[in-house]
Amino acid sequence: MNIRVLGCSGAIAAGYKTTAFLLDDDILIDAGTGVGDLSLDELARIDHILVSHAHLDHVLAIPLLADSVLRMREKAGRPPIQIHGLPETLAALRTHLFNGVIWPDFTRLPSAERPVIALQPFAIGERLTLAAARSRC
Repeated sequence: MNIRVLGCSGAIAAGYKTTAFLLDDDILIDAGTGVGDLSLDELARIDHILVSHAHLDHVLAIPLLADSVLRMREKAGRPPIQIHGLPETLAALRTHLFNGVIWPDFTRLPSAERPVIALQPFAIGERLTLAAARSRC
């Protein structure tokens, strides 16, 4: 397993990126501003995002990532990017971020049947097994 630190700061300024870690090439832990340093091909390989909590410095890149790779993933027949978090964290994302007001609801785009992202709740103490998607963009 390779861990790439994309950001580990609580703020932005020259040389600072907010929290994001890339595991191997397909799992993000949090999605702060450091995700913006990935190429489009690297973004398209991300299949899972584990979100520690709903503060903006940990989730900011999720809607931008979804928007950037939507067409690539749709064309390749890729499954939705799985956003894993505690139920209250995912509820905050749905209510305040993916609501069609400040950003499109990518849990329903490009269609409700085949969205680019899916919210997957987990419980404290639950063990996650994350499988990579079979086909690549």
